[in-house]
Amino acid sequence: MLALPEIDLTDPAVLNDPFTAYAPARERSPLARLRAPGMPPMWGVLRHVEARAMLADPARFALSPASYAFRLEVSDELRPYLHTVQEMEGAKHVRLRKLVAPAFTARRAAEFRPRIERIVDELLDDLAEHAADGPADLLTRVAHPLPMAVMCELVGIPAEDRPRWRGYGAAISAGAGAVFAAAFPEIIRDAEAAVEARRREPLDDIVSDLVRIHDEDGDRLTDVELVALVWLLVLAGQTPSNLIANSVEALLAHPDQLAALRADPGLAPRAVEELIRWCSPQLLTIPRLAAQDGELAGVPIAKGDLVTAVLPAVNRDPRVFADPDTLDITRTGAASHLGFAHGPHFCLGAAFARIQTQVALTALLRRAPGLALAVPQEEVRRAPDGGTWRPAALPVTL
Repeated sequence: MLALPEIDLTDPAVLNDPFTAYAPARERSPLARLRAPGMPPMWGVLRHVEARAMLADPARFALSPASYAFRLEVSDELRPYLHTVQEMEGAKHVRLRKLVAPAFTARRAAEFRPRIERIVDELLDDLAEHAADGPADLLTRVAHPLPMAVMCELVGIPAEDRPRWRGYGAAISAGAGAVFAAAFPEIIRDAEAAVEARRREPLDDIVSDLVRIHDEDGDRLTDVELVALVWLLVLAGQTPSNLIANSVEALLAHPDQLAALRADPGLAPRAVEELIRWCSPQLLTIPRLAAQDGELAGVPIAKGDLVTAVLPAVNRDPRVFADPDTLDITRTGAASHLGFAHGPHFCLGAAFARIQTQVALTALLRRAPGLALAVPQEEVRRAPDGGTWRPAALPVTL
């Protein structure tokens, strides 16, 4: 067997353009060895069919305790709140997923659309004000604050508490380190307060839905499970931020696609699926742990090995997507992407992330017919992050 590719996640070529950097490795082998200083080596699955199969097989590839939550240094009292539905497998995961899934359906997300549209319009007002005299950063004015504002609306956080939650969002975005660990006790305190408030006074929000939910046997979420889910929403709610920024940058670099979406906003759902496929900010899925010795795509995998799907390679696999390096917002089949993972741990908040991105893009294009980058595209700086492909700033003019 030929030597398998080895990829350094800190290589500038990978950080700056992972879509191009991973392609030769994908065509050479379905798997590569991923390395970076300070982290254990992982197997990276580079092809779509193999990645989909791995993500759908928790018996062989279970979520790994090497993920960020288990590395947080928190008190024994707070540790139960780290065990969210995202970190569980087996019967516990099935039970929680069954209980909470009704609160996260596409229909429920669509019902929240008018509230998301109002938030987007407020943020675009702020962007327009700051862009009146020159360039404004779309990242800090729209893309970053939008998901947290939407999350606060969906969870039912009172207006006076929202500045604190914006701080929590910044702590989470900073990564799984000391800043997040320091903020975690306050996050749990305020999540408990949000749950208690909805018990006293149910409203039209997700926490009220979760408090009311029970299955046919009367099973309900425990208080710890409810609070853990609320703080998970804080984390998951950040997902659309970088997707929106990447999408705007991609559309501005492809004027024909920008013009097509502006001319027909009804293309937005299909466009968002294609943009997730083409420029998803998430580079790697949460690592899985091989439960036994075996193989994947003919490559021997030892028990205890870490395995992840490499999304820039998987979502541009020519075996699944025709002309995969071309951005085509009218593409059929783009929704086969794995940007929200696959299998038992498919992203709970995917419907809300899709709606946010659709609303943000269509409103921005409607309100800013002269939207343009304020710097040449080659000067847009990328954040040096091996796990997320995102701009450090996105200065635009309207």
